[in-house]
Amino acid sequence: MVKTTVYSSLLERYQRLSEITRDLASTLDLDELLNRIVRAASDLSGAEAASILLYDQANRELHFEVATNLDEPMMRGLVVPVDNSIAGWIVTNKEPIIVSNTADDPRHFGEVSKATNFDTTSILGVPLITKDKVVGVLEAINKQNGQFNEEDLDVMTALGAQVAVAIENARLFQQSDLISELVHELRTPLASLGTAAHLLLRPELSEEQRSRMVEIINDETFRLSEMTTSFLDLARLESGRAQFKIDVFDPKGLLDDCVTMMRGRAVEKNLQLLIDISPALPPLHADRNKIKQVILNLLSNAVKYNRPGGSVTLAA
Repeated sequence: MVKTTVYSSLLERYQRLSEITRDLASTLDLDELLNRIVRAASDLSGAEAASILLYDQANRELHFEVATNLDEPMMRGLVVPVDNSIAGWIVTNKEPIIVSNTADDPRHFGEVSKATNFDTTSILGVPLITKDKVVGVLEAINKQNGQFNEEDLDVMTALGAQVAVAIENARLFQQSDLISELVHELRTPLASLGTAAHLLLRPELSEEQRSRMVEIINDETFRLSEMTTSFLDLARLESGRAQFKIDVFDPKGLLDDCVTMMRGRAVEKNLQLLIDISPALPPLHADRNKIKQVILNLLSNAVKYNRPGGSVTLAA
């Protein structure tokens, strides 16, 4: 049970809100930030629990990111549709709401209570809006003494405004951190490419040396392609813009292609690259290119970190 503070006046609540706002500004770690927010929401509203749902605009659904006094691992796997849910109504209308009795409200998405075995009887929810865009919903769940009222709504709305800005800042920090990491990671293969290209211009190089420089250029180009694809996929996932093309395909053909693509790199390291695929492997229903990328990354790491003369086996 989350312990909440009983405030004797609205002024005390706003004083506490001011302290919370300063506390939120002291971290740019998104997970830590979200945990502080739900604890603050539960405390300020006198609620049994609190949660944050982040909005996935591309798929028009909300995802639980963090919650107090609930089974958080279970909550993180739950998806709430924008249609036919209280949180979805908040996103669509960009307005806060008090639902004093969820049993009487047809918008209540009861699957969450069933999945978590937590009885949600009342909800106070506010939209998290930054730059006129809804990024999520902050909910206080089950008032512990009496019913949620207008004072609770005012304080939570004020908290929500601060929360939206704090989440946006944390996300921007993550993006800048990602860009810095990308720049750092790109330097090594770019330097290798530059060196190899420069050496190729030297007329005194033997054919064997030239061949080796071409191999380096080929390897580093492949490495750059892998890195940029991975970073772009990560950026798309974080922004909610990731798209998947789902098809039914033969996994054996895909795995054969991956081994063929990696065989040259395995030969360079004097490695055996083996494949052991069951003929009874059923068709896959997935994004073929994404699965191929995952397999290639796994094979690339296995080849890269293996000992000379070793072997890599792809089995399924």
